Amino acid sequence: MISNYKRAVALTLLASAASVSFAAPAPVSDLNSSSVSTSKSSTASKETETQRLERLLRNSNRVQANLQQQVDGLSMDLSQLHGELERSTHEREQLVERQKELFIELDRIRTELVELKKAPAQPAQAAPEGKYSSNQGEQQAYQSAVDLILKNKDYDAATVALEQFKKDFPESVYSANASYWLGQLYFSKKNDVESAKAFASVVSHEKSNKRADALVKLGDIAVRNNSASAAKKYYQQAIDEYPNTASASSAQQKLSKLK
Repeated sequence: MISNYKRAVALTLLASAASVSFAAPAPVSDLNSSSVSTSKSSTASKETETQRLERLLRNSNRVQANLQQQVDGLSMDLSQLHGELERSTHEREQLVERQKELFIELDRIRTELVELKKAPAQPAQAAPEGKYSSNQGEQQAYQSAVDLILKNKDYDAATVALEQFKKDFPESVYSANASYWLGQLYFSKKNDVESAKAFASVVSHEKSNKRADALVKLGDIAVRNNSASAAKKYYQQAIDEYPNTASASSAQQKLSKLK
């Protein structure tokens, strides 16, 4: 009986040993493999997100740069338009001022013409130098040219008519007056070269009653062309040669502004 008991115990021990030997541990390699796989997946996901953010940032910078270029272009266009507006305003103001001067001169000469018509027996008073002619063609040509200014306000046609009058009647008693008119017309058109030539022609007529005014106008042309020294000489000449006259007073006022 004891023998049977020993046999049973021995069998029990063998069974226990077998069960222990067959109970293998869980594969560590599988756990490690799963962990590495998960880590790689996480890393790949993080890299993709970073790349996407970088791409969005690049796109944003590109759009911002394009917008800045457009803003810069519009600012430049606005500056150019502003400059053109200022220049146009300045030119318009100058034109208005020149027209005022011309109209003042027109009124004065209109008065002189009225006085001339009242005293036809003394035509030389209008312009002492030159040869007076009773030729109606000469008188009519001059009067027609002046009427284009005073009555018709057609300054372009008047310029052509006066130039033609000087060619047709170079020794006319109205020659200095015609030159003065031309000087005024060219001055109003800002044609300073031709204007200076016409006023210089008036100055060459030493007995012309337009000579003092022509000197002042030559000074005005010099001022407009930034030649203060020349302007001072013309103004001073008008003051010295024609004291106590309206021309001298005007020259004195303009001369004081240059000092």
